[in-house]
Amino acid sequence: MILTARGIDVVGEASDGVEAVTVARELRPDVVLMDIRMPNMDGLEATRRILAQAPECRVIMLTTFDLDKYVYAALAAGASGFLLKDVTPAHLAAAVRLVDTGDALLAPAITRRLVERFAADPPTPAPATGPGLATPAVHRDLAALTSREREVLTWMGRGLSNTELAGRLTLSEATVKTHVARIFSKLSLRDRAQAVVLAYETGLVAPGDADAVGPQ
Repeated sequence: MILTARGIDVVGEASDGVEAVTVARELRPDVVLMDIRMPNMDGLEATRRILAQAPECRVIMLTTFDLDKYVYAALAAGASGFLLKDVTPAHLAAAVRLVDTGDALLAPAITRRLVERFAADPPTPAPATGPGLATPAVHRDLAALTSREREVLTWMGRGLSNTELAGRLTLSEATVKTHVARIFSKLSLRDRAQAVVLAYETGLVAPGDADAVGPQ
């Protein structure tokens, strides 16, 4: 897939997971569009290796399969988003811009399926295999957060955007962004994707919670 959009430069391509790791190491792209199913090395393992050597990189997983196990596996591997391959070019370009700013592609519907699947069969995060790989979120110390920050993290785990959080908590969007930034810093989180994984691995979000995301 060749992405042509204003402000987005395609700096490299790869035909399989092994080549993707090599190209990412050499070119250090800001965002990688990664296929989950590839020869020689799948996209999940390639994502783990790319982020181990370039943790500042953002990865969007592309797949033809809208399956829960891939959603969790992609996020656990460190991906910042998850899209089906039939996404429109405009949506894909918007997704690249979104994750490049540190946000994540986590719609409430995907978050809900993720939480429900986790409750039924908690996945075991892959062990760290190299420098730069984050430890499982369940080991993070939430005691470092203020009560407001825990509340913000909980709602992030339910899939709310900063704008939705501002409305839910009656705060300015700038204040919400400040809380989110402090949460990321205190818990060594890269983006919202990791925040969602953390929220349900630590029990802040439970089955059914992700349904409660509409306006009050």
